[in-house]
Amino acid sequence: MNFSKPVIEVVNLGRISYGNALQAQRKFIRRHFDALSQLPTAEPPVNALLLCEHAPVYTIGIRTAQYPIEEEERLKGLGAEFYQANRGGLITFHGPGQLVCYPILNLAHFRKSVRWYVGELERTTIQLCHKFGIKAETSPETGVWVGNNKICAIGIHCGRYITSHGLALNCNTDLLWFSHITPCGIEGKGVTSLSQVLKREVTVSEAVEPFLETFAEQFNCTLRQ
Repeated sequence: MNFSKPVIEVVNLGRISYGNALQAQRKFIRRHFDALSQLPTAEPPVNALLLCEHAPVYTIGIRTAQYPIEEEERLKGLGAEFYQANRGGLITFHGPGQLVCYPILNLAHFRKSVRWYVGELERTTIQLCHKFGIKAETSPETGVWVGNNKICAIGIHCGRYITSHGLALNCNTDLLWFSHITPCGIEGKGVTSLSQVLKREVTVSEAVEPFLETFAEQFNCTLRQ
């Protein structure tokens, strides 16, 4: 019996548009699907952790009905892109100062449970916040929270136990972008960031290494960079 840890390849995409990040995800997903279908593939499937920051973009998930075109145009008028994605959840914002992580994993190598997987993403983020001295927790709503303010949004897709999309942790994000929407459709709650809670500048670069350490611990895996 093989008790070796799963290996996950870390791919740092840097600052990238949302559309290009979708294409990067699809490339890794296709490699998994081809292997599952026993199709010839130029590259073998790998579990991957795609890290990036986005230019300002508002995205809506599959739980959202047709979004009013007037609202879409209003948000674009602020200087952001607008996309509908096949993730769970409602509207949110991604932009500079936010650590975005897209795990492309075959859950058969971990545990074939979407609920378990989302819980592990939540626990990874909570433990990361603890490393920064921040008490974070889950709530009946999605994501990870510091009090009544969301610090990390989570929205995933899983098909044939291959995951995509993921989480977005606010590091030193300009939180004013969130004031133009109701984030994740949750009324009466706010958003926050590592920088706002700690009252000092916490960049994405500062958060990446402790995030990777926490991810490896929580998922009991080996990260290859």
